Amino acid sequence: MIPLIGIGIVIGSILTGYLIEEGNIYVLIQPAEFIILGGAALGSLVLTCPPNLLTKIVKILPNIVKGGGPNKKAYLELFNLLFKIFSKIKKEGLLAVEKDIESPQESPIFKEYPKILKDRHITSFICDNLRIFVIGIKPHLMEEMMDMEMETHHQESALAPAAITNVADSLPGFGIVAAVLGVVITMGKMSEPPEVIGHSIAAALVGTFLGILLCYGFLSPIGNHLAHKGRDESKYLEAIKTSILAFSKDMPPQMAVEAGRRVLLSDAKPTFQELEETIRNKK
Repeated sequence: MIPLIGIGIVIGSILTGYLIEEGNIYVLIQPAEFIILGGAALGSLVLTCPPNLLTKIVKILPNIVKGGGPNKKAYLELFNLLFKIFSKIKKEGLLAVEKDIESPQESPIFKEYPKILKDRHITSFICDNLRIFVIGIKPHLMEEMMDMEMETHHQESALAPAAITNVADSLPGFGIVAAVLGVVITMGKMSEPPEVIGHSIAAALVGTFLGILLCYGFLSPIGNHLAHKGRDESKYLEAIKTSILAFSKDMPPQMAVEAGRRVLLSDAKPTFQELEETIRNKK
């Protein structure tokens, strides 16, 4: 919802200022300019990205209108899940959670947290690293493996925002191309009345206007927005990693999730009391 508000502010402020100066709104409606800019931008994106990245961009674009990264409630659910798994291991032994991590979709513990279970990547990250822990890998080796996976995730999540930002950077140039084509058309109308020539020049300048607007008002912010969401996802994985590693080093379950809480940024970080109260209520 917040990104939609931002888009509304961009469009509203520009059109309001334009209309205050008695600008003709119909002059801005130039289908040919939209086709030139939109087609050139789409073509450059197809040229830049391999098919799998194009598919990923199409899938993540609808997520722009959704909320930001994990909030305090989401982290409390995560820590509750990890606390229950750690507690079960502490009470019943490592093999007690084997069925839970092998088939999380059928696990009574995971079923209590459908939002986490719905995210296959997060569920796999938790289960895969708990498998390593159950096998008996030493904590420092497990940390190296988790770091490698998180680095790969970070690189992968940066691909789509980078591709969108590159297209955004090219739009002012495409706007100039559209303007030049408009000037070429205008030169063929030099025998026409001044009002016809003026309208043709205005239409040509709309291409430059749209290229700059789409770059700095829409696509570049969208790329940055997706980059921020990628960083939020990385922080979520870091909280999981820290909690599992802390438990693997013989920390009590509650202190292990407390270690995970401490790596969070302040805007989504539950307090010590909130985490303690939530865990106590879920026991």
